[in-house]
Amino acid sequence: MIFLTTKAEAIKLLEESGCALNVIEHCKEVASLAFEIANKAKASGHDVNPELVEVGALLHDFGRCKTHKINHAIEGYRLARARGIEPEISEIIKRHIGAGISKEEAKSLGLPENDYFPRSLEEKIVAHADNLVKETSRITIAERIALMHKQEIPEDVIQRTKSLAEEIEELVR
Repeated sequence: MIFLTTKAEAIKLLEESGCALNVIEHCKEVASLAFEIANKAKASGHDVNPELVEVGALLHDFGRCKTHKINHAIEGYRLARARGIEPEISEIIKRHIGAGISKEEAKSLGLPENDYFPRSLEEKIVAHADNLVKETSRITIAERIALMHKQEIPEDVIQRTKSLAEEIEELVR
């Protein structure tokens, strides 16, 4: 499958939409890591599209041109859909937060009541890669978990993040 949105177009879109340079640099690092993971998964025989992963990862924080709150994923999804970005990429944007958000959690966070769990392998890889990049530095899953504990993130959310990490790590072994 060929995607109309290229890596260069994604970066240009972030720039033209007013995303801060630090957000763009974060997106580039997440895309780099996600692309590596996708290629390893593909080499291990899994059906994954590395180009979709790369462009989706570049645009995962597209909504940060409007807000830095948790609803940046929803804003990014809306912006992407309005600009005609492929649905597969829009879904990556919508579902990249942590390791997903349930309908109940979404409602309590003030988000549209929906299930925001990453479903496709591409969505899962981008969410996992985002968890492994703090600003522009790669971190381990143990470091991410420690940060989540420090931020007093609920234990079920931490466990969900660990489970996603284990699932993706298993794919690239």
